[in-house]
Formats: sequence, C-alpha cells, structure tokens
Amino acid sequence: MSISTAFSNALSGLNAVSRAADVVSYNVANAMTEGYGKREIELASQQLGKTGSGVSVVGVSRHYDPVVTGERRYADAEVALEETRAEFYDSYAAAMGRVDEENSIVGRITGLETALIEAASRPESEARLQTVLDAAKDLADQINSASDSIMDIRMAADKEIAQTVDFLNSALQQVVDLNFAIQKQIAQGYDANALMDQRQTLVDQVAELIPVNEVEKDNGMISLYTNGGAFLVDSSAATIEFTQTATITPDMTVESGVISGLTINGLEVSTDPERGQIAGGKLAGLFEVRDVLASEAQIELDAIARDLIERFQTSDADHTLSAGDAGLFTDGGAAFDVLNEEGLAGRVSVNTLVDPDEGGELWKLRDGLGASAEGDQGDATILHSLTDALQNTRAASSGGLIAMERSALGFAADVYSLAETNQLNAEANLTYASARQESLEMIELENGVDTDYEMQQLLVIEQTYAANAKVIATIDTLMDQLMEI
Repeated sequence: MSISTAFSNALSGLNAVSRAADVVSYNVANAMTEGYGKREIELASQQLGKTGSGVSVVGVSRHYDPVVTGERRYADAEVALEETRAEFYDSYAAAMGRVDEENSIVGRITGLETALIEAASRPESEARLQTVLDAAKDLADQINSASDSIMDIRMAADKEIAQTVDFLNSALQQVVDLNFAIQKQIAQGYDANALMDQRQTLVDQVAELIPVNEVEKDNGMISLYTNGGAFLVDSSAATIEFTQTATITPDMTVESGVISGLTINGLEVSTDPERGQIAGGKLAGLFEVRDVLASEAQIELDAIARDLIERFQTSDADHTLSAGDAGLFTDGGAAFDVLNEEGLAGRVSVNTLVDPDEGGELWKLRDGLGASAEGDQGDATILHSLTDALQNTRAASSGGLIAMERSALGFAADVYSLAETNQLNAEANLTYASARQESLEMIELENGVDTDYEMQQLLVIEQTYAANAKVIATIDTLMDQLMEI
C-alpha cells in the first residue's frame, strides 16, 4: 500500500465517520418527533481499479416497518371510532340525567307522582295544585331538553363531518404533492427521507379518520385505498364531497335526501361503520352518530313522550275528556296522533287549560280538563285517577325496549338503563381498543430511535474518528521524515 493510498483511505474514513455522526445527531434530535423514521448510514468499501480505496457513503436509509405501522394505523382508527361512540353515549346519558338526579327524566316523573299524591290528599289546596302543574311542566321541559340535546348532537356531528371532509381533501392532495416531490428527490440523487417523514405523518392523520391500506410504488411513491376498495391516492387525490346541513330535525334522514351522504369522486359510498367503504374510523363514527345512534335515541325519547301523553289522554285518567281531546300532556297543544310520533319528545307540553299563565284554570287539574265550572274542592277523584294513570303498568306503544308492561317511571328508567348499558359497553370497547393501540405503538417504537443505542454508536464514531486521524498524523510524520532525507 502506498502512502497516498493510506492517506486516501484515512480521509474517506473521516468523511464516513463525519456523516455517521451527522446521522446519529439527527436521530437523537428527532427521538420525540412523531412520524420520524430512524436513519442509518449505509457504507461500502470503495474500490479504485484493483485496489481498495477506503470507504464510501452509499446513502442514508430510513427504517420503516409497513406491517407494524399498518396495524397501528388500524388501531388508531378503531380508537377514534370507539371514542366517537363513547362520547355520544356519554352525552345521551347526560341529556336524560341519572335516575337518582332530581332533574332527570326519571326524577321529574317521580316529582310529578309525588305532587299528585300530595294534591290528592288536600285537593282544595291551590298551592298543591300549583306544585302538580310545576312538576308536569318540569317533566315536559326535561323531555324537550333531552330531545334538543339529541338534535344538537346530530348537528354537531354533521358539522364535524364537513370539517373532516375538508381536512381529508387537503391532506390527500398534500400526500400526492409529497409523492411527486419524493420521486423528484430520488431521481436527482438527493435524500428524500425528511419528505417521507412528512408524508407518513399525513397518512397517519388520514388513517385515523378513514382506515387506509398503503401500497409502495416505484421511486418512493405510495397509493392509498380504503378497506372497502375506494382509492384515495394514486396518481391524483380523490375528491370527497359532503354538504353540511344548518338545521337538522328528527324527521331528516339521508334516505329521504334531506341531509347529505358522502361521495368519493362523484360516487355515493356507504357510511356503514362496520361494512361501508369508509368503515372503521372516526368519519364513519360521526355518520353513525348522526344517522343511527342519535336517531335511535330520539325514538326512545319519543316513546317516553308518547307513553306519557297516552296515559293522560283517556277518560280513565280524566272522565271529563271526550274522544279526541288532549289530556294533561299534549303534542304541542293538540291531542296525540299516532301518525305523527317522530320528534314528539321535542313537542310534548302541558295542556294550557290548566295553566293560569296561558289563560287556563288551575282547578281543572282537580275537576277535569273538560269541566265547564269549578266543582267540589274536596273531590280528589280525578287527582287519584291521574296518579293511577302514571303508576299503572301498560305496554309502551313504541320504542325499542322488550315489550312488557311498565309504569311511566319504570318505562323511563328502563330507557335510561339501556342508554347506560350502551355507555358502559362503549367504554369497555374503547378501553380494549386503546390497550391494543398502546401495545402496537410500543412495538412500532422498538423500530424507532433508541437514544441509548445512539450514544453507544457515538462512542464508536469517536473512536473511529480518532483512529483515522491518527493514521493521517502518522502519514504526516512519515512524509516529514522523507522530506528530511
């Protein structure tokens, strides 16, 4: 080996070690950066003719396990879906109120029952009749409020869908732009790893909303498609369309064409959270809340309102009523029509005939809504009948509960119990999904930056740098000795 070759070898070693130190420092600096793929320098022995000529830096590789990352993305999407469901059930249960809370629907029914019993014990007491009226109005208001909350939830979901679609369109276009930027960098021989980090972060964000499969293509490019087969990114980005609805009422559905569904590249897609083309992520969860879960909750609230109205709309509850007359509780002031149950919970109200603030007479609670004049103040017959109407068991005419006879209190309590059961199941599903997500994140992190390992590499780099520098120093000494001859 000539002195010049030795010098060249040592210089190439210093260059390689310098690049290695740069890679290590970059890894350590980005140890906490989301989406960052660990870098590793690639070296190869350098050949000049038939003689070895040191070491060359082939490039810097980016560590990435597509299988683990893909599984983690599915876990992210599952967590987002279950979180969306759990948040809905939390809100629904809060709207109904806990059974042990005075201002819950169950608590308001209990309050009305107590007020009726107390009024029946002293039917001449105007104060006790006023308490009955107040309790009835509180109950109607609470059912109205719960119904309003469900509509607010539907509109909030609709708004978030619109925002999510806007983000997806922007993110997918950015993925396409990064695809071409990466392709250009690689074609020109430059390092495209930083761009790949950016792209991975974007795909992670997209995958939380819509689970995607990533397919690697030539020159560092990727394509994305959903489990349902809808392409989101190929040579161009898909166009996802959705129209937000300003106000949503209980009767508005996708099937009726009144509120918007979802289209991808102009084609309508299923939003079923389990089997649709966007199934499994937050976007599907938002559609489920708007179109399924909230609608089911509205049906149960409407069933409570119908049960309440029908109990007091009979001559058994008030013998002064004629067929077709509205009872103590009404559908917006009118008698209940079985063909108009949808949204009833938002319309249920107390009959103005018993409300002095609305021109009614308080004594009609005692003497009957159909009474033309005040009767015997000591007659509690109708007050007892109203109490019986509330307490008697009957099969609800609608709703999703198992058909069985219940009191008004029992029916409302069972509806709340169903909501609470769904809430607990959603929380359990979320806990399981979160645990799976965390385990996959840990596996993915094992392929990430290990700062302890990087520090060990830094020691090796330091020793290697010193060794190559020593070679150069030795060559310099030899050259000085030659010059002295």
